[in-house]
Amino acid sequence: MGIDERAGSAGFWFLTGVKGIFSLPAIILMLSFIGFCAFTAQAGMPVEQVVFMTGIVWALPAKVILVTSILGGANLLTAFIAVTLSSIRLMPMVAALVPEIRTEKTPTWLLLFLSHFIAITAWVFAMERVQAVPRAHRVSFFAGFSITLVLANMLLVAVVYRFVEEFPPIVAGCLFFLTPVYFLTSIWSSARHPVVYVALVVGLIAGPLFYWLAPEFDILLAGLGGGTLAWFAERRFRQHRRGRS
Repeated sequence: MGIDERAGSAGFWFLTGVKGIFSLPAIILMLSFIGFCAFTAQAGMPVEQVVFMTGIVWALPAKVILVTSILGGANLLTAFIAVTLSSIRLMPMVAALVPEIRTEKTPTWLLLFLSHFIAITAWVFAMERVQAVPRAHRVSFFAGFSITLVLANMLLVAVVYRFVEEFPPIVAGCLFFLTPVYFLTSIWSSARHPVVYVALVVGLIAGPLFYWLAPEFDILLAGLGGGTLAWFAERRFRQHRRGRS
């Protein structure tokens, strides 16, 4: 089978997605998971629970919220609400990515299944590369990358758990912080509209402020405030341009 024939198959694009595990976004996320693994090991959580959490509660910040809720003695309902509110931020990512990968023949159940794997790293990786993939095979491409990424991190956590208990907290914190830094820089460099810059800047300023004012709702309030202000800024920008034209 020639290269052109293989490039027209779903299996070829699935394996192309699998190879994305060696990309910079995937490597950064795996380093972040080592930091998270050190955090959970020092907190005394059993390794099997950490591996299960890695696969089921996919977004890394949501896992940190869950662990800190458990350590803080929060009840199950409180932890559930906190993780749910944290994960709501992923809904716009799902809404942006799904139209890029689906076709008229893509079954709804498959999109619902793959939406579980949409988090910062998978979203950034797919949005940067999916335009170069034939639309008929974009679902296969994303499935190959995202499923491999989850399984690789589950395996990574299981292997390194026993070795990271003695990590200094500053090392674990730095490793964990790599993912949000990469996300911010990727969004900034790939932004195509001034409203994105406004939202990022306002969010970065509002985050520490709301953490000081209302630490339980800092991410939610910063997100709503930054998004709302960016929306108004976009409207004013459009009105200004129409007025000059």
